[in-house]
Amino acid sequence: MQKINHLAIHIKIIVLLIILFSAGKIFSQSQPYFLKKYPDTLNKKRLTYVIGGQSIIYVSTLAVLYQAWYKDYPQSNFHWINDNNEWMQVDKIGHATASAYIGKFGYEFYRWAGVERKKAIWIGGSAGFIYLTVIEILDGFSAQWGASMGDFISNAAGTALFIGQQFAWDEQRFYLKWSYHPTEYAQYRPDLLGSGGIESALKDYNGQTYWLSGNLKSFLPKKSKFPGWLNVAIGYGAEGMLGANSNPPEHNGKVLPEYQRYRKYYLSLDVDLSRIKTRSHFLKFIFNVLNFVKIPLPALEYNKLDGVKLHGLYF
Repeated sequence: MQKINHLAIHIKIIVLLIILFSAGKIFSQSQPYFLKKYPDTLNKKRLTYVIGGQSIIYVSTLAVLYQAWYKDYPQSNFHWINDNNEWMQVDKIGHATASAYIGKFGYEFYRWAGVERKKAIWIGGSAGFIYLTVIEILDGFSAQWGASMGDFISNAAGTALFIGQQFAWDEQRFYLKWSYHPTEYAQYRPDLLGSGGIESALKDYNGQTYWLSGNLKSFLPKKSKFPGWLNVAIGYGAEGMLGANSNPPEHNGKVLPEYQRYRKYYLSLDVDLSRIKTRSHFLKFIFNVLNFVKIPLPALEYNKLDGVKLHGLYF
């Protein structure tokens, strides 16, 4: 049984709530957010905001997901499923990306509250893994689906990427990022791939590309004049998918095109928005919020059908 494609939806919910929670509190404080000017001692008032906000986010989003996805479906004993071949693993990289990104926000919030660095890395950096693990547990008790070890490992990998870099360098030199472009496939399976716009951006894995974006300046001598915001990114995606494991010959009584499923690999430049210098606290905050998006730039693509091709501007 194919697992429902709800990862992207609840990730967007939690990111939105993070923004809403932080906007009211952080800009009102003397210490600006995301500027690495953390308090020297624990600020109990801020810590209360962080723990309270985090609890509200966890409880409310899980409650919404339970009502939307699990309540009307039969429950069962906890069980695992193997969905590692679904969507040619594009969704697995999505899990890692979400886990790492939520971990970054968790770390920043706890440091903003004055929590000691190592504790903030472990506690805040694990926020995405903890949240997504609860989702896997709910899936595991649903007779309709089941917990995925592949998802669990992907969530752990994203968290490890954030925590490992924070311990090693006290900064993120590599980011997992996301980009999207509309495709022709969603029109044939709008129930599964979305009916266009934001819905397809969340559901259509054919149009999603995930990137590992690395910062060059961070590996050069401090005196180097190389642009600090310029990254190199390698990307992965797949195309031709009208189903999770294979393409059905028909849907709702209509014959579907016979698409070939194949993987795509990319090389491109990117912009690390978090490293753009600005005196505006608001812009700094916005840049960090949007840094999970790969900036559209020229890219080289390789796939087994077309070989190597150049995109003048790839989304």
